[in-house]
Amino acid sequence: MTQSEFIDSGPTAKIVRRTVITWTLRMSSPDRLRPARSDVPMRVERSQVPSVDLSRALYAAVGSQVCWTDRFSWDHETWQAWVHRESLGTWIATVHGTVSGFFELEVQPGGAVEIVLFGLLPQFHGQGLGGALLTACVELAWRGGVDWGGPGAEPASYVYLRTSSLDHRHAVRNYLARGFERAESETADKGIPDPRLAPWPLSRDPRQVPASDL
Repeated sequence: MTQSEFIDSGPTAKIVRRTVITWTLRMSSPDRLRPARSDVPMRVERSQVPSVDLSRALYAAVGSQVCWTDRFSWDHETWQAWVHRESLGTWIATVHGTVSGFFELEVQPGGAVEIVLFGLLPQFHGQGLGGALLTACVELAWRGGVDWGGPGAEPASYVYLRTSSLDHRHAVRNYLARGFERAESETADKGIPDPRLAPWPLSRDPRQVPASDL
């Protein structure tokens, strides 16, 4: 079961239509990873107790800045079904005891491991943490199916993710720098709900940020 199967159409108010480029990026071997490190001490630890409240809070804190809106319409039962699957893992990054970012990984049939979500909280941008967190994320993804992923999961054969022109302007650059390669791209007109419907107002509308030229 993938994230797309959980997406609900949700409310249709305050929709902006934009042309969005979606890229699928793929890494075919752990040897392709080009690690990055940071001088800022960061701890990355798996969340061992599935928590709807925590997962939703992380989704809003990181994703509202880059138009993650698909899950804002999920009800409690949908969140429960998502976070309690053995094939899914959530890792939380902290800096000096403060949550700085997180990522979700999902083991899928055929040895695929998807980086479903990945991001930093806004106050930790620009500190060199993105490359270091992505390095930890990819290293853990390649251990999916062996160290985590639930009974019957196969060892990872490739790691992939999807990102778009709505993401942070440095996101694609970070992924390519770590060793991901473009597998495919798609351009489509998309209705984007207002991400300022997050738990608190944002200072700007992130839908108005120009698309990355990557």
